[in-house]
Amino acid sequence: MNNPPLTILLAKPRGFCAGVDRAIQIVETALERYGAPIYVRHEIVHNRQVVERLENKGAIFVDELNEVPEFGRVIFSAHGVPKTVPLEAEKRELLYVDATCPLVSKVHNEAIHQYKAGNQIILIGHDGHPEVIGTMGQLPPGAILLVEREEQVANLKVNDPKKLALVTQTTLSVDDTADIVASLRKRFANIIEPRSDDICYATTNRQDAVKAIADCCDLIVVIGAPNSSNSNRLVEVAKRAGCPNTFLIEHTKCMDWSLIQSHMTIGITAGASAPEDLVSDFISYCGELYTLEIKEITVREENVKFNLPRMNLS
Repeated sequence: MNNPPLTILLAKPRGFCAGVDRAIQIVETALERYGAPIYVRHEIVHNRQVVERLENKGAIFVDELNEVPEFGRVIFSAHGVPKTVPLEAEKRELLYVDATCPLVSKVHNEAIHQYKAGNQIILIGHDGHPEVIGTMGQLPPGAILLVEREEQVANLKVNDPKKLALVTQTTLSVDDTADIVASLRKRFANIIEPRSDDICYATTNRQDAVKAIADCCDLIVVIGAPNSSNSNRLVEVAKRAGCPNTFLIEHTKCMDWSLIQSHMTIGITAGASAPEDLVSDFISYCGELYTLEIKEITVREENVKFNLPRMNLS
């Protein structure tokens, strides 16, 4: 008996970005070069499957540096860290490598530059996210004001409305951020904006790709971790772009398969920290239940690569 038909629209780009690739390579290279254990402060990227694979190779993930033994080798996650973290590592004579994504480092450098120029910084981002904690930790307390929602702009208390500069978290919703920026411009006409967009190319591309398929789909599956900012933003963007039945799952076993029925068109994408084999596993399982027609919808090609930093952990 033939399986009933199902159409899959695969959004492209999806999955790993250059910063995630680089961070994982840093841990793998350190393990190959120096052997286990290699300690990693926080999840190297927000994906449990990636973390478990690195743990199986000898990486040990810790919450804080006080969990790293004397003379331990440690890597900082791709999300970036406050300045206090490398200072503490040096104080304890730990050997470390900073795997902060270069695009996050760009935001750090912009904030530091504007602060030195005498400006107070407004950061658009999500409170408590590791990237936001890392960015705010580049400067003294009070130097950066955090804005999460557009309605906060009206009540924002600044030191001098003529001396403000703007930076953003790299994994935000492009559309939501544009609304907040518009409100900031309206209230603070002299606010200095970044020379180039802080929201990273990968976040923008994945959001554009899911927008391209949203109104053609009965349902969209976003594969990614629940604590992944860019994955959660993909869900929001897809719903707003025309597919209210959009769901975030970590892996195939998390899917409520009763939601998918024959003759549907479903969309699939993956957050920037989700490996492609999770997408392949999901499609393979669909293939056991349905006769698939798979179409890949490409909005643009990506060829960005970041060099690994120098590593001296001996």
